[in-house]
Amino acid sequence: RMLKAVLHKPAIQQKALQHFYSRLDETAMHFVRREVYIRFFAMAPTGQDYFKQSTTRLHFIVDKMISMTMEMYKSPKTMVNDLSAMGLRHVGYGIPVDMFGPFVTSAVQTVRQISRND
Repeated sequence: RMLKAVLHKPAIQQKALQHFYSRLDETAMHFVRREVYIRFFAMAPTGQDYFKQSTTRLHFIVDKMISMTMEMYKSPKTMVNDLSAMGLRHVGYGIPVDMFGPFVTSAVQTVRQISRND
């Protein structure tokens, strides 16, 4: 019963997410790109030691994260594998696992800040 109650939600959520992203102009995207890191570094100051790339690369990372949220609805099985592989690569790079949570939280909080709906 619980599964049947939520089975229709991914399609609705995907449509809402597409609509949300389609409304973001370049000013809003620039805000998202900056704010994710401002929040992340406030939550996990040592994260600055691991993000020493150029601003262009940091923006690419946020853009990729946004595209991956959409891809999660289109190809969930593929994305689970891709995200698992990415996590393992980052562990291999020596990124502490306790950095993952604050990074995700900073992204969620940033999107929530500019979103009109939950």
